[in-house]
Amino acid sequence: MYDPSMRVLTVLELLQAHEEVSGADLARRLEVSPRTVQRYVARLQDLGIPVEGRRGVGGAYRLKAGFRLPPLMFTPEEALAAALGLRTLRHLGLHALAPAAQAASAKLSRSLPHDLRADMLALEGSVQFDTGPWVAPTDAHLLAALLRAVRDACTVTFTYAAPDAPETRRDADVHRVVHLEGRWYAVAHCHLRAARRSFRLDRMSALTVQARHFTPEPDFDAAAYLRSTLRAPKPTYAISVWLDCPPEDLRGRVSTWGTDLRPDAHGTRLTTTREGLSGFAAFLLGLDCDFRVDSPPELRAEFARLAERCAAHTGNALSGPIGPAYTGA
Repeated sequence: MYDPSMRVLTVLELLQAHEEVSGADLARRLEVSPRTVQRYVARLQDLGIPVEGRRGVGGAYRLKAGFRLPPLMFTPEEALAAALGLRTLRHLGLHALAPAAQAASAKLSRSLPHDLRADMLALEGSVQFDTGPWVAPTDAHLLAALLRAVRDACTVTFTYAAPDAPETRRDADVHRVVHLEGRWYAVAHCHLRAARRSFRLDRMSALTVQARHFTPEPDFDAAAYLRSTLRAPKPTYAISVWLDCPPEDLRGRVSTWGTDLRPDAHGTRLTTTREGLSGFAAFLLGLDCDFRVDSPPELRAEFARLAERCAAHTGNALSGPIGPAYTGA
């Protein structure tokens, strides 16, 4: 699990996290014997950590009341995780926390041993993050208030500015806060709509937390709900096209993944399904052979749209087919 020194530090972390920990529980967590746990506790006491023990059946250990050691001891993995986490706040849209993150990073660096500090400085100079245009800036104070409301199961009131709609004042029971594809969302039961809704935090303002409580849904998967509402299913088209080319001549030009090719009347019958048709229409034109679209009619309409685009760019009306001999019917 860990080397002995790391196990000693783990004992200290467990004692700080719990009011009291039994010797048997420490032995189980550390995968060592109860006698070895006693040696680790003795080592902490030698270092001046006031660990108190209760002997007998069900014996346990605890830190002296009121004692807390500042969390200045990190493993290399913990230091890396903390440094990376502080650097990514800006890329979660939380620009207002950038000064606090820089101050925390400086404090972390000062608290680390020389080797870990050198690793952290190497990270600072070697890793770059590029914030994509889809990341929406978010009010960190509003996010913090929402998180407290979720923790305490308190109803919140806020002003919401949806696109192309007047501002509305909402009361909502926020069950979860979700970060998805560069934006923060509150997934909640909206009192105004009497239904579940999701709200983008960058469109919320003037938020207040009420004293009124609600009953949360413990097993609610807010991320799954959010994906299902934001990503409407795209229509799927069944495509059947006859190509004036034998199947063997199409080898290497047409992917057989999800596509069926079979001989048909001195040519090839291509059948497949696609969610989008514009790319497939361009693909057919690039095959440099005659073809006939049998279905769907939406694909024939896509060729008509491409013909209009070509005419717009060339300045000439196209009276004939575009590309190779294309039969639209």
